[in-house]
Amino acid sequence: MIRLLTIIYLSFLISAPAAAQPKFEPQVGQAGKDVIWVPTPDEVVDRMLTMAQITPNDFVMDLGAGDGKIAIAAAKKFGARAVGIEYNPDMVKHANGNAQTAGVAGNGIGKALIRNGDIFATDFSQATVITMYLLPGLNMKLRPQILAMRPGTRVVSHSFSMEDWEADEISSLDGRRAYFWVVPAIVQGGWSLEAGGQKTELTLEQTFQKISGTVALGALHAGLREARLRGFNIAFGYVDAAGVRRDFTGRVAGGKMEGSFRDEKGAEGRWSAVKK
Repeated sequence: MIRLLTIIYLSFLISAPAAAQPKFEPQVGQAGKDVIWVPTPDEVVDRMLTMAQITPNDFVMDLGAGDGKIAIAAAKKFGARAVGIEYNPDMVKHANGNAQTAGVAGNGIGKALIRNGDIFATDFSQATVITMYLLPGLNMKLRPQILAMRPGTRVVSHSFSMEDWEADEISSLDGRRAYFWVVPAIVQGGWSLEAGGQKTELTLEQTFQKISGTVALGALHAGLREARLRGFNIAFGYVDAAGVRRDFTGRVAGGKMEGSFRDEKGAEGRWSAVKK
């Protein structure tokens, strides 16, 4: 009799439906792979995305997506294609549920998709905008990969900087900071410059987006004035041997630069330069 009851009881356990699993709810401070999870306030998210001047033409990648709110806002408010990378699979499911609730779930323009992955093993080189809320050491670990991206890529970080790579803008809101950078082109070194039918040598020094340099005028090496680099856009000026200032603006494309110049007497023309 006892054996029969045991068999019936075991049969009941096997056939009974499994107890419903509790719904996953993220907890502030929960441990992740590299950081604990703390959500970015909505108003800071809005400022981060506004700083980056996001449009529907952008591809936004949020590194460490958490509950997906940055990617979702990029899609819903700014119409961008947005992809978040999140290591915790439960959080990924939760974030995609949030995107579904917001009406932007999917992969495409005006859509947000959260993918399960490790940000340090992810190719984000095709993004036009990178957003982050990571720790300083993680920002620095990612920095070489970010600096290798296409010039003009915009980067926004909540709370934490990238040390000696100075931000192009820092916004503050209720005691929180958002940092903004534009990935600069690489212009360091010597260039053969041709402007208005004249050839000379241009030498540029570079520390991230900050540049300086000289232009050869015979034996003279004249210092550049108001040299600026923003993404792939470059500008500089110099005073020639006759005391006339020339100002140059243009674009960098790998080992070439080209644009237009104008001097203070009204003469203008085209210029180009090739990396030596």
